[in-house]
Amino acid sequence: MSLKQTATAGPNWFNQLLWALIGVSLTIGGTFIEAYGTNAPWVWATEGIQAQSLGIYCQVAAVLLTGCLGGKNAGIISQMAYIFIGLFWLPVFSQGGRLDYLTEPTFGYILGFIPAAGVCGWLAFRYILSLEALALSAFCGLVVLHGCGMAYVLGLAFLEKLQGAGLTFIEAIALYTVTPFPSQLVLVCGVAVMAYGVRRILFY
Repeated sequence: MSLKQTATAGPNWFNQLLWALIGVSLTIGGTFIEAYGTNAPWVWATEGIQAQSLGIYCQVAAVLLTGCLGGKNAGIISQMAYIFIGLFWLPVFSQGGRLDYLTEPTFGYILGFIPAAGVCGWLAFRYILSLEALALSAFCGLVVLHGCGMAYVLGLAFLEKLQGAGLTFIEAIALYTVTPFPSQLVLVCGVAVMAYGVRRILFY
């Protein structure tokens, strides 16, 4: 099914603000909630449906879901608020918070939440509502997130700041991008389905 590049009516400014508040709450909560999937469908007949950990948390899903539901502005605002809270107020990042977190290799991925949510939200309302369009939007947001994260890790490596984490550049990329990416693709599918259902219910 081809995507039709016709912008859909997004939320008004009040709803965008509401989604931004919901989005920052979801992102904080998702930082500490482990993501689960099911075993492969082709073994359901013999093994039944079983929940299996994806080895990641729901934080990235919350970022992408906010973009798909609230649009570009809500996504950007929610993630800017999340980063502000983590740096200057509460330890809401996965390993704490405060300004010392700037030297953590994972902080680049957290910074990537802002453009990821923005790109995802922009694409989600650029096409006619469909599962394919939402999945594409979430996937593009995920790619942007990892691009920002890898660029940050490269910068830390150039400044010789990775030594404190005991990682080389290749090891950091393998740990923070290569390893979680397949599981995050599962979250992309889940985000698309959830966002599609919510937007159908809310008629936008």
